[in-house]
Amino acid sequence: MKTYIILFLAALGTACNSSRTRRSLENNAEGRYHKELATLRQTIQTHFYDSASGYYKEVPAPDKNHNPYSFLWPLCAMLQAANEIEVLDKKEKMVDPMLTIIRDYYDPAPPAPGYASYIMKLKGGDRFYDDNQWIGITAMDAYARTNKQSYLNLGKEIYRYMMTGFDTVLGGGIYWQENKKISKNTCSNGPGIILALQLYQATKQKPFLDTAFMLYHWTNANLKAPSGLYFDNISVKDKRIDTRRFSYNTGTMLQSNVYLYEITKDKKYLTEAIAIADSSLTYFLGNKRFRDNYWFNAVLLRGYQHLLNHHNDLKYIKAFQLCLDNVLTNDKNPQGLMTGRRGVQDLVAHGGLLEILARYAWLENRYQLPTASSSTARIDRVAW
Repeated sequence: MKTYIILFLAALGTACNSSRTRRSLENNAEGRYHKELATLRQTIQTHFYDSASGYYKEVPAPDKNHNPYSFLWPLCAMLQAANEIEVLDKKEKMVDPMLTIIRDYYDPAPPAPGYASYIMKLKGGDRFYDDNQWIGITAMDAYARTNKQSYLNLGKEIYRYMMTGFDTVLGGGIYWQENKKISKNTCSNGPGIILALQLYQATKQKPFLDTAFMLYHWTNANLKAPSGLYFDNISVKDKRIDTRRFSYNTGTMLQSNVYLYEITKDKKYLTEAIAIADSSLTYFLGNKRFRDNYWFNAVLLRGYQHLLNHHNDLKYIKAFQLCLDNVLTNDKNPQGLMTGRRGVQDLVAHGGLLEILARYAWLENRYQLPTASSSTARIDRVAW
């Protein structure tokens, strides 16, 4: 454990009060989001990282209602943020140290190895298909960037595990939780589509594409709302639809269509991606405020940013930016922690915001984005 703690601290720059981190990012560009990114990295290390154990905490000061260390989900957020920081600065080495920590959640139990919701030597926990898929997606993002075989191997391993959650109940789809198969969710099928498509792009093996289409058609048939957004889940017991709509579900289905357009060249997928993006604006980004947790919105931003490669319209990025600037201006407490709309100061939210800032630091280098003071665009919230 000592080895990877040292590696991880070095990667994040905490050993020298993040001086290298700040120099690296701020010398790369002097934009606002680069600076905010460097500051948030230090804040996360100060308040969430436990150097004695080498693990992250779920909240800054765990009490009797919290485990000493984080569940897996927040580490999925931190892992994707690590990848986006490496995209921003090739000298950074953050993904592998984070994967070293996540490895302690690895559960080799049948029917296939996967990652438990908590640290295995501390009694572990149930396995969730979506948590595993987020790891697989980041691994494949890292593989596309580096061509490192271990990332491809991880993506394939996660794919094998996620497919143990598929059956023909309700006509198909992947469950959300391994040992409580009570619902099939957009959050366990949308990212499943993306992982399968990423693996197809990397290997050109048709079974991955077949899986993606199967999950894509099932999700649209069962969980797509008339508005173009996506419902949360369908109950196995009585087929009841949970009609809550979350930004990350819309984000995965938006990005799935972008991937399908890239792979098939069929413009109907690009048209669908644009329609989903348009439907998302007022519902999730109305009144210049995020409706959801920062991390949920980070997944939505992935879809917007990916769409920008094929649809040269910055309106989604700019509408999202209004919400981000509002957060940076109004949601930060004196300790630098982000409180959100509900006053929550947890790791998953901070990891999500870290990813958002890394993506905007990249975007501000390449696009003419409005500054916080000059932006006057307005998105009205509508009744749904």
